[in-house]
Amino acid sequence: MPVFDLVIFGGTGDLACRKLIPALFNAHRARLLHARGRILATGTEPIDRAGFIAMLEARGRQMAQVGEAGTGGGADADWDSFLHRLDYLQVDATQDSGFEALAAGLSGHASEVVVCYLATAPHLFAPICAQLARVGLSKRNVRVVLEKPLGHDLESSEAINDAVARFFEEDQIYRIDHYLGKEPVQNLMAIRFGNILFEPFLRREWVRDVQITIAEELGVEQRGTFYDRTGALRDMLQSHLLQLLCMVAMEPPATLDADAIRDEKLKVLKALRPMSPRCVAERTVRGQYRQGAIDGRPVPGYRDEPDVAAHSQTETFVAVRADIANWRWAGVPFYLRTGKRMASRLAEIVIHFHRAPHELFPRPPGLSAHNRLVITLQPDESIRLYLLTKTPGDTIALRETYLDLDLASSSSERRADAYERLLLDAIHGRLGLFVRRDEQAQAWHWVKPILQTWSAGNQAPKPYTAGTWGPAASSALLSRDGVAWHEEA
Repeated sequence: MPVFDLVIFGGTGDLACRKLIPALFNAHRARLLHARGRILATGTEPIDRAGFIAMLEARGRQMAQVGEAGTGGGADADWDSFLHRLDYLQVDATQDSGFEALAAGLSGHASEVVVCYLATAPHLFAPICAQLARVGLSKRNVRVVLEKPLGHDLESSEAINDAVARFFEEDQIYRIDHYLGKEPVQNLMAIRFGNILFEPFLRREWVRDVQITIAEELGVEQRGTFYDRTGALRDMLQSHLLQLLCMVAMEPPATLDADAIRDEKLKVLKALRPMSPRCVAERTVRGQYRQGAIDGRPVPGYRDEPDVAAHSQTETFVAVRADIANWRWAGVPFYLRTGKRMASRLAEIVIHFHRAPHELFPRPPGLSAHNRLVITLQPDESIRLYLLTKTPGDTIALRETYLDLDLASSSSERRADAYERLLLDAIHGRLGLFVRRDEQAQAWHWVKPILQTWSAGNQAPKPYTAGTWGPAASSALLSRDGVAWHEEA
């Protein structure tokens, strides 16, 4: 681990306090950070270091990972020692003085690496990078981490990338997608490319369909203004869902070099069958939640959320059938969906295999005839291969069982969460789990006709009741192909 300075722009914001600081604390507690590594939070709030620490202490009990050890009172030794790493500096992206103070503060520390994490709105990325360059913080040992969403569409994304590229080389730019840092996603690569057993079966001859779901119980919370400009397709499908699709569908890379992995993901994105207006009408569903109940508690509809327009047409749910036009996956549908205020918090990849060509054994009603590989990312992380086996007894009848391919329950080894893994990778200079510019551009290119067709039409998002699995049209999208969503099968 090199000596580092980690600067968090937007250091008093929700992402920093809820995800980044807890992730760094967990790395500190596991002794994964260099003893002289420093963390500097910046923000526009007129507070000093003591004020920032007090703010973290006040929020300590709400941060699950920190709360396990340090609960805001400073009683835990690891939490106390972690606080010694922290500092705060008031910085406004539009003002020179804060960046000059930042450069002065960093110059007095013999760090090998400076990581600048931009946990801010995307329109601030360009001015922050320009200011960093102005004060000499664009040297080769400086890296910038860019949070999503990077722009609103292909054109705005390219504009931001152009602006950042004026000051930083591509190998200094870390575009983060935290789903790529989740343990089961990494295990998926290990299962596919570390074994001879599974890889030959992940292709059209054996796979019936692939379903990728990211469902949330939460609504837009306090992000109504942001979300009403963004929607589910821009916020989730263009980034998380397409990246997970690439991890399932990519060819084996020649090496584990960052560019070798990202080259293969780019090939998948380029092979996605383009969406014509007719395809958009037939193969996409957009929805918006209405009032309902989550865990027995009434929740408002999307249009009744704070800072959401009364007649908003923004989608909070999207389902898409995607097709990959290459030799391996031709004819295999990839169903992608994401939504807010759904029946449960769930992120999973389900690979359904074809059924046996001839059924020898009696199968009870309701028992699926399809083997499936289920990679669960949240709320719990697991990888399971579902098989049919004989029911115990003197009759031959089938039941479903599974092989648990995740070693978490049988291993005492510590498991890092996604943000911790990616923050450590940024400090170490490992780019493999970050998104390259051409990947991002190709993803925006594929969703562009969907956005254009939706914008040109006058059809409102289909309503669905909060606490359900989305609009009925989502189920119909699959039923036309003779399949069903995993939880409905």
